Amino acid sequence: MKTCVIGVDFGTLSARAVVCDTENGRVLGEAERAYAHGVMDTALPDGTRLPPDWALQHPADYLSALESAVRGALEKSGAAQDAVVGIGVDFTASTVLPVRRDGTPLCMLERYAHEPHAYVKLWKHHGAQAEAERMNEVALARGEAWLADFGGRISCEMALPKLYQVLREAPDIYAAMDDWMEAGDWVIWQLTGERQRSRCAAGYKSFYRKGEGYPPKAYFAALDARLEHAAEEKLSAPVIPAVSRAGALTQEMAVRLGLCPGIAVAAAMVDAHAGVIGAGLSRSGQMLGIIGTSACYMTLGDTKRHVPGIFGVVEDGILPGCFGYEAGQSCVGDLFGWLAEGFAPERYKAEAEKKGISVHQLMTELAQRQRPGEHGLLALDWWNGCRSPLMDGGLSGLLLGMTLRTKPEEIYRALIESTAYGARMIVEGYRAGGVPMDAFYVTGGIAKKNAMAMQIYADVLGMDVQVIKSSQCGALGAAILASAAAGREIREAIAAMASPVERVYHPQADAHAVYDQLYAEYEKLLALFGRGGNDVMKRLRAISARA
Repeated sequence: MKTCVIGVDFGTLSARAVVCDTENGRVLGEAERAYAHGVMDTALPDGTRLPPDWALQHPADYLSALESAVRGALEKSGAAQDAVVGIGVDFTASTVLPVRRDGTPLCMLERYAHEPHAYVKLWKHHGAQAEAERMNEVALARGEAWLADFGGRISCEMALPKLYQVLREAPDIYAAMDDWMEAGDWVIWQLTGERQRSRCAAGYKSFYRKGEGYPPKAYFAALDARLEHAAEEKLSAPVIPAVSRAGALTQEMAVRLGLCPGIAVAAAMVDAHAGVIGAGLSRSGQMLGIIGTSACYMTLGDTKRHVPGIFGVVEDGILPGCFGYEAGQSCVGDLFGWLAEGFAPERYKAEAEKKGISVHQLMTELAQRQRPGEHGLLALDWWNGCRSPLMDGGLSGLLLGMTLRTKPEEIYRALIESTAYGARMIVEGYRAGGVPMDAFYVTGGIAKKNAMAMQIYADVLGMDVQVIKSSQCGALGAAILASAAAGREIREAIAAMASPVERVYHPQADAHAVYDQLYAEYEKLLALFGRGGNDVMKRLRAISARA
């Protein structure tokens, strides 16, 4: 009997499940379910208002989306229930929540239903910026050696600044929680009944190092005496390898998902990292850019190098025997949507409707008629803060060069170019840090849908941009992890099941020459507004907060 596995990709807005043939990785069926509450960035379900820069979710949405997506994919696949031998999960990170010892999220208890800190803090929650800055200040003052493994600077998107924020702003919630869990680990807990943490998220988002553990008690105590025992009290679940079997599917969840109890459940993996596996990357020098709402740039190395401004380098964080590197951008697809959906003139919307296309497609049609540099614009891609290389959620966007002749599609193109400059900054940062970089692969919504954007990336980078065929690379990676959890060697599973390249964009020499000039100006703007030359962005935020 042919066997298959299920991979579930938990994204920012929905969960997607695929049923894959273990022999060749062919997707037999797939389904998607949106989260009922979406992203809560202005108010809780009961109307409780949220401060600026918050982004919360409801954990009940994850389980209902899991059930719907898995059942839908299984039905479409036509696979027999007993043909499924394993299930794997990838998840956005750091997406974290406070839970009781039995796994109950605090927000599901009536007592805490009106308390914002009781809910899931999504990866793009930037409410812990002050805590991140304090953590950086103390770590640098103490000369904490572990910080170099995580780019030399802590981002407010990581798990521990968010935990620190809970302690500062809602100490009763901090006291009530027994665990501060990554949502991916929490879902695996629900599937297996086993309380564990994957080394993947524990490493990249909570500074866990193989053989060393979490940062020392003295560091936590220097932040706040109440945090001294945070690792033992709030992060106590056992840490298991990123590629491993987390346990077996429980009878209760098997009934809920329509699967057989006892099948293998893989350890959770961060969504971007699972994408590396789904794309078939397995050697040093290959980079995968996952370009969607935000962007992550992952690569593998044979040795550990300290690269400033990345999220981290973690031994065995993606594949056993490798050092996995992660960097990223906080705002990519969100940025293009911000302009196209919020600022397109009515005549553009009317024209798009008449043509039967989206405003995005219309903007792209108009923008691709321009030559590189023709619009005279330059932007910084920090509309949701800057991940790499600055790790500063307090920064904001900038658009330079506008005149009364500037058109919306020119701004649209300039914003796309700005994200390509940010990607080049990351690639060059890896190279400067001694991490090889000779092949650039991409996946994600932008990579699949916008050919103009991918050509711009190739022209800015001066590298071939190779688009992975699968549109569900993360879910495919999770399925491959499920195959490994069911007993297959991980590299054998990758070789058999990973997705091939679908299309290659080659850099154009004349365009690259122009973008070289513009990138040099981008670097100057980054230095001025991001490295202390002019802190006007933060002063504007402070004025706005006071108002």
